[in-house]
Amino acid sequence: YVVVVNAEKIRVTGNKLQDKKYYRHTGYMGGLKERTLGTMLQRRPSRVVELAVRGMLPRNRLGRQLYRHLKVYAGPDHPHEAQVNASRKRQAAQPGSAAAASSRPRPAGEKPS
Repeated sequence: YVVVVNAEKIRVTGNKLQDKKYYRHTGYMGGLKERTLGTMLQRRPSRVVELAVRGMLPRNRLGRQLYRHLKVYAGPDHPHEAQVNASRKRQAAQPGSAAAASSRPRPAGEKPS
């Protein structure tokens, strides 16, 4: 998974906050709705990043699969834990594990078991 945090801190140059428009259709006749980047950032900043990344992905099964692995959060808080930290905690919890044994320094002639 790819976790993106602080989506609310996006900064753009020029007049993009007023000029850039996001369009969606309700499905009814005359139902084309538009919002500016400024209102999108106020209402749902995570959606701005999601739409930007989605536009860069291929339009096929792989693109849909990759998009499902994107997690975007407006602020710094999220429920996910970094994989590096999680694996280190597991290694520290198991003192007799192979990871703990491989972390000790070996003499030059000794091979790993």
